[in-house]
Amino acid sequence: MITRSNLAEQLREYQIRSKHDWASVSFFSSTSNFPSSRVDVVVFVIWELIILAFLVFSAVSLYFRHMQLGFILVCITMLLLLCMKITKQVRLARKKKRRMLLPLSM
Repeated sequence: MITRSNLAEQLREYQIRSKHDWASVSFFSSTSNFPSSRVDVVVFVIWELIILAFLVFSAVSLYFRHMQLGFILVCITMLLLLCMKITKQVRLARKKKRRMLLPLSM
C-alpha cells in the first residue's frame, strides 16, 4: 500500500541517489541550485581552456603589434564566452524542466 511516508522516503532516496557533489572548477560559471554532472563540468572546463587560449594568443599578438589579429581574437573570445553562458542556461533550464516532470513515486 502506498502511503505518504513511503512516497516521501522514496523521494528522499531518489534525491540522494541522483545528487552529484562534483566540485565545479569553473571560473566563469555561477553557482546554481542544480548539481552538475561530470560531463557538464568537463565540457565547461574545456570551454574555459579554449577561451583562456584565445585570450593568451590575443595578448601575444598585441605584444607583437598585430592589432587586427588581436582584436579578432578578442572578439572570438567574447563570442565563445557568450555561447558558453547561453549553453549553460539552456542546460539548466532543461534540467529544471525535467525535474519538475518527475513523479513523486520516483
